[in-house]
Amino acid sequence: MIRRRIARSFVAVLLTCTPLFAAAPALAHQSPEMAAAADTAFARRADQLVDLIAGRIAFADYFDAGFQKALPEAQFRAVTANLIAQYGAPVAVDGATSSNGLSGTVRLRFEKGVVTVLLDVAAGADEKVVGLRITDFTMADDSFDKVAAELAALPGHTGFLVAELDGGGIRKIAAANSERQFAIGSTFKLYILDELAAQVAAGKRRWSDVVPLTHASFSSAGTANWPKDTPVTLQSLANWMISVSDNSATDTLIHLLGREAIEARMKAAGHSDPSRNIPFLTTVEAFALKGNNFERERAAFVGASDADQRRLLDVNADKMVLANVDGVSFAGGPRFIDSLEWFASPSDVARLMIDLRARQSPEAMAAMAINNGVGPAAAAEWSWLGYKGGSETGVLSMSLLGQRKGDDKYVVVTASWNNPDAAVATETMVALVKRLLALAAK
Repeated sequence: MIRRRIARSFVAVLLTCTPLFAAAPALAHQSPEMAAAADTAFARRADQLVDLIAGRIAFADYFDAGFQKALPEAQFRAVTANLIAQYGAPVAVDGATSSNGLSGTVRLRFEKGVVTVLLDVAAGADEKVVGLRITDFTMADDSFDKVAAELAALPGHTGFLVAELDGGGIRKIAAANSERQFAIGSTFKLYILDELAAQVAAGKRRWSDVVPLTHASFSSAGTANWPKDTPVTLQSLANWMISVSDNSATDTLIHLLGREAIEARMKAAGHSDPSRNIPFLTTVEAFALKGNNFERERAAFVGASDADQRRLLDVNADKMVLANVDGVSFAGGPRFIDSLEWFASPSDVARLMIDLRARQSPEAMAAMAINNGVGPAAAAEWSWLGYKGGSETGVLSMSLLGQRKGDDKYVVVTASWNNPDAAVATETMVALVKRLLALAAK
């Protein structure tokens, strides 16, 4: 229970292309005769999407029992209401294609643009829908100014930067609050990746080196419940840390590479206020300091000098372990996101991307590209796309490095949203970042 509570609330929530609606299981292979017959069912259900989202078709009449169980009607209606609030009313189906007569893609036009929907219909007389997933949205007549205005209207504080990388320089395309320090959640792990790649380039380590998994932490999607000291390669640790934001892999790498070496790399990469991240916290240290079991240590840590903070961590190293973290603390709202987090400005992130590219490490770039954060439709305009995101309650950060088709230029798209008073809406931020990415591709 504690693990689930913390996983929901604190760092390392990886911003994948999360479906808005439940996805269907794989459908069995159909004979040509069945596929042809089901094609009419797919077309009919596709044609009903406007009325479904507008609330003119009964939820239970459209979806099968399994879908209804996975996604209750109240939740479905909340998501559709959010869609309408952001994009206007659904207007028409602009197109529907299916390769097997049961599963296919629908282009659903709203007042402000077009949504891409993956639709799965069960074979049978009732033609119930077993899966519906929104994968992309293309805004009509969009602009950086429009996205900037919507970001600025969000509660709390937001900032973003879209910039071309020109060698070691940054050519700003669009930005707002790009020099402001934001809590960035697990985006800090890019500094660890940068230092790992630097140590490999210096001949100190190899990506194939096998090391023990030494430090357990919460929200470790790749290594959850793995035995301590399980042997893994450095490349595996890097892949887990970046693609699924695995915290055990992260803390193992921090201890292996050295906290101060990562801090030096952060400074060399051009962080504008490195003291915000010194000492460079492990995820377990951050969990501990935010939790109720370490209130006295937290009071001493916040506001202390870098040297005093480092001494506090050293003195409490044996206490600040996973077993002593109070998970119940994280069940509420944002916790100390202005003082106990990892921080960077959008411009800092852009300079970090420059430093990562300077490593000329195929392995580091490959780790970033495993999960591009926005899905295949949004990535289609890019020859290559790498990503790291991070979140905790009240914090959301998304950072992408892409090679644009056409001119092969590298572009950074990074945005952060902090609200110390309430949780932030992931789906809203993802939609806005996808729009920035689409505009940057042009």
